Amino acid sequence: ASTVGFKKERAIFEDLLYQAINQPGGQSSQNTKLPSGLMIGSGARVVATQKDHSQGNMLTTDNSLDLMVSGRGFFEIEMPDGTTSYTRNGQFTLNDEGIIVTPGSGYPLQPQIQIPADAQTITVSEDGEVSVSLPGQTNNQTVGQINISDFVNPGGLQPIGQNMYIQTGASGDPVQGLPSNEGLGKLVQGAIETSNVNVTEELVNLIESQRVFEMNSKVISAVDEMLSYINQQL
Repeated sequence: ASTVGFKKERAIFEDLLYQAINQPGGQSSQNTKLPSGLMIGSGARVVATQKDHSQGNMLTTDNSLDLMVSGRGFFEIEMPDGTTSYTRNGQFTLNDEGIIVTPGSGYPLQPQIQIPADAQTITVSEDGEVSVSLPGQTNNQTVGQINISDFVNPGGLQPIGQNMYIQTGASGDPVQGLPSNEGLGKLVQGAIETSNVNVTEELVNLIESQRVFEMNSKVISAVDEMLSYINQQL
């Protein structure tokens, strides 16, 4: 629940084949039909897991390289093979060349932005403009522009670990743009997006699932005892 930018998942179930004992609308007598049927199911199975890309809460850090997308959009990350991955984790740092990178893997933010070694402060505007203050200069100097991308179906993105995703045929092509423009979210400097997992809610759901499992187990045990008793009486 404390993983920055983490998105919770939900399991999607579907029912399995049914055994039709009585078909709905079937003939019950010469002049009447069954208003409803009798169908015995054979259980359910998980067919998919779906990411919930709803917004997480904002946590203020006052770190100039901590960024949060407030609204729709993903940061673009350049992978070692030259491809692009996407993330909501806005915790960034500088490498030995002053390039803004992800802290764990060192993958650069795309397009690459290099911060001068003598920069005194780093400022990121809501629309993604990155500027620095340099010694002896009264005005900030622009050093780069952060773009973000959005997808028609973010749930179709494929997670690859480290809170990063890659596009798939289900997600559609990325729609790139400037933050705060064309429906994209704005950037908030000095803040990060926390996980959208509600720990209390998930614990309640877990307890409910456990109770349902226990109830079903007791039903099965009761049926087993009944059948055992019947067999003994025969």
